[in-house]
Amino acid sequence: MRPSASIALALSPVLLVIVPLFIGGLLLAAAGSLGFFPPTGESAFTLRHYTALASDKEFGYSLLMSFGLAAVSTVLSAAGGLWLALSLRELALRSRAVHTLLQIPIAIPHLAAAVALIHFISPSGLIARIAFAAGVIDAPAGFPALINDRFGFGIVLVYVLKESPFVAAMTLALLARTGHDYEAVASTLGATAGQRLRYVTLPLVAPAAISASLIVFAFTFGAFDVPFLLGRQYPAMLGVVAQQRYGSLDLADRPAAIAIAVLMTAVTALLAWMYLKAAHAAVGVERPTLF
Repeated sequence: MRPSASIALALSPVLLVIVPLFIGGLLLAAAGSLGFFPPTGESAFTLRHYTALASDKEFGYSLLMSFGLAAVSTVLSAAGGLWLALSLRELALRSRAVHTLLQIPIAIPHLAAAVALIHFISPSGLIARIAFAAGVIDAPAGFPALINDRFGFGIVLVYVLKESPFVAAMTLALLARTGHDYEAVASTLGATAGQRLRYVTLPLVAPAAISASLIVFAFTFGAFDVPFLLGRQYPAMLGVVAQQRYGSLDLADRPAAIAIAVLMTAVTALLAWMYLKAAHAAVGVERPTLF
């Protein structure tokens, strides 16, 4: 039996449960956004919920904000994770404690990390009080607004602190398998440290870094909890807007909320495909057959 077939057979009990639920939920969401929503009496195909979003200023602002914050969080997390992995590479080969330490922030829920961050960087937080006690600011309220600010600084900071260790853990796992053989050969041929990093190490870790970055972007783009707690009410990220409209007392708002969720899924899939295609052209990383 081929390895791929044996893997599929081993995963079949789980896939038989997960795949129908996922696909069924996606089909129900698509149907609701296209006019098949019994609670409001809609039972005919229509695109009006999607066309209405085209002229919805809140949706436009939220889409730009979601894309911008997700992109910045992904880039910073990828850069931080790669730096951590390359810096801790030698230590990780000697001690498994490094991998354990990297897994600790991964295990902390995002909501818990957001609450902890509020206690540190809010105007009434620990850093503001220390700055006030040291005479740096005249009052704790004079501390810069880093929570619920227009630029989403708090949101980005939570994701960078949470996702950088995740990228580092995936990258270290790949570095442990590849070893130093390729770098040693490059060094023997006269390559400098910078050349080895650019032409050997980075292409080797690219598959892990790209896969981790895609996961980070998809998660951040559609997130609700951290943006709801640390972001502004307007404009809010798409996950917050969809939840607010779905929870509206007016049931007529729900199909539009479902349409936003479906569009978020489509945009994430499209951007993932574009990202993988660009990565394949740049470093030769093979794309999954799904894309």
